[in-house]
Amino acid sequence: MKYIIILGDGMADEPIAKLGNKTPLQFANTPYIDKVAELGCSGMLHTIPDGFHPGSEIANLSVLGYKVADVFEGRGSLEAASMGVDIENNEMAMRCNLICIENGIIKNHSAGHISNEEAAILIADLEKELGNDVVSFYAGVSYRHLLKIKGGNKNITCTPPHDVPGTAFSTVMIEANVPEAQPTADLLNDLILKSQAILENHPINLKRAAEGKDKANSIWMWSPGYKPKMKTLLELYNLKSGSVISAVDLIRGIGVYAGLKVILVEGATGLYNTNYEGKAQAAIEALRTDDFVYLHIEASDEAGHEGDVDLKVRTIEYLDQRIVKTILEEVSTWSEPVCIAILPDHPTPCALKTHTTAPIPFVIYKPDGKKDDVTVYDEFAARKGGYGEIREQEFMQLLLQQ
Repeated sequence: MKYIIILGDGMADEPIAKLGNKTPLQFANTPYIDKVAELGCSGMLHTIPDGFHPGSEIANLSVLGYKVADVFEGRGSLEAASMGVDIENNEMAMRCNLICIENGIIKNHSAGHISNEEAAILIADLEKELGNDVVSFYAGVSYRHLLKIKGGNKNITCTPPHDVPGTAFSTVMIEANVPEAQPTADLLNDLILKSQAILENHPINLKRAAEGKDKANSIWMWSPGYKPKMKTLLELYNLKSGSVISAVDLIRGIGVYAGLKVILVEGATGLYNTNYEGKAQAAIEALRTDDFVYLHIEASDEAGHEGDVDLKVRTIEYLDQRIVKTILEEVSTWSEPVCIAILPDHPTPCALKTHTTAPIPFVIYKPDGKKDDVTVYDEFAARKGGYGEIREQEFMQLLLQQ
């Protein structure tokens, strides 16, 4: 049997008055995802271990069957793997966002979803002005970039910018948890302030402002860590081969450490305008040769962070009609059975504009496998599913169970 996980990042939510007190998953027209639910077996999954922040890095490691406490070393080091940036034993890596600040307030975590081309110029100029033998900047995708520090101490408290829109940035600066980490915290806070002086009137930002777009006028660092030590999925679960398809460095980086081949799809943006059809076809081609495919779609999470209810519904419908439909119809004609699992990694409620630790709905469909009476896919229907409520690594164990 072959296996594919289709993960709609952040698509779980809470009831919304605008939608008649339905969640976006309940409200959206999703006949193909519902068909998978009807054919398969559903349940609820806790992806965030106790004591961990509900970030995508934590949730996706859990979905893939890792014990987070044993392997997690920060988001930056995972993204570095995708970017081809080596992390040496004496180095610390961190996610480095380009964000928009207005009147001292964090307006958004994404600098208005700045383009790759604009961001690359800004990061290159920051490296020129602020980079040295200790600090190095590396350009990633859109607002998502990497900072590497020699001798950095990860015992610091950093606030993810997508958790605090509308907050004065000065109240959520980096803090040292132990005295030995104070020089690292001081260095990072100094870099943030210096970046603001460099970026505020940068030609890229003056042009963006003239066009009515948000400025990328500050960096924001978070999720520090060292190089992780992880077994591959092939070692953990006796898989022969696997691939990961995603628009974002985090998921691709997890895939690298998990021993999966990274498949790049032209036009994959991480937003609602991503190349859904290209991703679906890439997943189908990967399934022809690999045992396992992890197909990650970021769009619903970004819509949740923006609090855009209509957009979130649309991204879920796109996932249904442009991803699930194509894959379900194709693999149903194959002689070798294909197991299909559909789930988010965590909720990103539009009302909160950030992640929560609530359990997420999942469905696993195996031809001739376990079935239940659930006929639709959403946060409430899945509670009645035959798999019940499970935690972390149990999902991969169920998925691969023969």
